[in-house]
Amino acid sequence: MVLVTGATGFLGKRVCRKLEASGTEYVKTSLSLGVDLRSLSQTMDLFQEVQPEYVLHCASHVGGIQFGAKHPAEMYYDGLLMQANLLEACSRNHVKRLVNPISNCAYPADARLFREDGFWDGPLHSSVLVYGMVRKMSYVGSVAYRSQHGLDTVNLVLSNMYGPQDHFEEERSHALGALVMKFVHAKENRLPSVCVWGSGKPVREWLHVDDGAEAMVRAMGIAPFPGPINIGVARGISIWGLAVMVKEAVGYGGEIVLDPSKPDGAPYKTVDGSLGEKLFGWKPQTPLRQGVVETVEWYLANHES
Repeated sequence: MVLVTGATGFLGKRVCRKLEASGTEYVKTSLSLGVDLRSLSQTMDLFQEVQPEYVLHCASHVGGIQFGAKHPAEMYYDGLLMQANLLEACSRNHVKRLVNPISNCAYPADARLFREDGFWDGPLHSSVLVYGMVRKMSYVGSVAYRSQHGLDTVNLVLSNMYGPQDHFEEERSHALGALVMKFVHAKENRLPSVCVWGSGKPVREWLHVDDGAEAMVRAMGIAPFPGPINIGVARGISIWGLAVMVKEAVGYGGEIVLDPSKPDGAPYKTVDGSLGEKLFGWKPQTPLRQGVVETVEWYLANHES
């Protein structure tokens, strides 16, 4: 039996879709479905009822730079409580494996290409300090529970995810989702320009949510591995380049205007996925331009609802 936490969220929905397609038996849980992982008693009751062999942990309290700046205490409190309770419940209930996704913002701010052996090589970028450190501490927790209780955890470092069913709200969306919203709004309202935050120079690697979900599911079957595992292809695109790509996918004819008074975030976020490819015999498959077109098409079909 597989337990999927955060099953009604962006990543969780796509993980459940993959499990269902493969005929894998699974149980969904999330706050909206009635279980608060911030409560140890609720978490323990869930585990005792379900008795999962595997846990795919997709629950998180996360958003873009603007959201993180406004809600840092909530992100810290909720993230640490959920992770601590989940590790304890997995340990007490003898879960065979926990699959734990870690954002690539847990890597040092100065790194240009994120490699697993550089995970501890410097401080995090100030714009993602809280969320990045919470995710980093989730890895520390897995080390502690492996050392004392033998809990098997696979820690996957996922690049910035995007795709259909993403968060398309002003605060919650990441850069790609925000750009899709802005260009669609501008086209529908015949606006002459779209404002893009920052200098346009930061480089980001983007991971289609279905590739992230595939990695989560495949992680149940790999050999035990104690360290972080990057999922990525070491290719990024500047925010300016991404804005142009989204503009073309939407079919918007106006101008792009940069606002350098807004924060850029870390200058580079690309990951070396060679270890992950070796361990999984697989790497992310969705080309960015194709994924952007899919995302735009989904948003156009669903944003009014």
